[in-house]
Amino acid sequence: MNDFQPPFIKTHDVHCAHDKRISCTNCRLNAICLPITLHIEDIDRLNSIVQRGKPLQKGEYLYRAQDPFDSVFAIRSGAVKAVSISETGDEQVTGFYLPGEVVGLDGLAADTYTNSVIALETSSVCEIPFNRLEELSLQIPTLQRHFFQLMSREITQEQQVITLLSKSSAEARIASLLLSISARNGRRNLSTNNFILPMSRTDIGNFLGLTIETVSRVFTRLQKNNVIVVDKKEISIVDMENLQIIAKGTD
Repeated sequence: MNDFQPPFIKTHDVHCAHDKRISCTNCRLNAICLPITLHIEDIDRLNSIVQRGKPLQKGEYLYRAQDPFDSVFAIRSGAVKAVSISETGDEQVTGFYLPGEVVGLDGLAADTYTNSVIALETSSVCEIPFNRLEELSLQIPTLQRHFFQLMSREITQEQQVITLLSKSSAEARIASLLLSISARNGRRNLSTNNFILPMSRTDIGNFLGLTIETVSRVFTRLQKNNVIVVDKKEISIVDMENLQIIAKGTD
């Protein structure tokens, strides 16, 4: 849902991000998740089909590969990773999802989820039963168009991952990932220069096709060259222009 204006997030917001009593109307991510032209009565209709369960804890599954497809899920807080399991039992991270983003669309093609989705930290999600969403989309044209945009965005992200993994340079791959997270934070009206990486170095290496040692060396090198500052999982981008140049490299 990259194409919509981010919400204005108040720093003194009293709502807990994990509070399942939050509705689509007062959710601070509604400007990202919902079409900006959706009328308040239509938001209420959408809210009536959204299910909000208890937060997922780190390591818990939202759903597993081969589970029957019945819902899509909007991440409200926290972060999750999507993984696939090879025939040899090896886990491959296929994507990371942040607040305001949707998972579960991989189940559309064959009516079963092709990936497993696991919480990287305490995370809250909004479950949207797909059959109810289909019915509502037929009644609300802007919602239907919005859903098509979501599917298009998924295709675009797949293409971006292929491009990312085709880069031969470890620095280029990691720089591209950091820029992706920076841009996605910007869409939520958060800092594009300072953020916490919710995923581990192991997950980053798995996703980018790099060893954990290489990931650590690249972070150290980027910090030594005054491109970023690393403090455990906290990242500060101090030279955005240089990071963008590195991301474009192929060597």
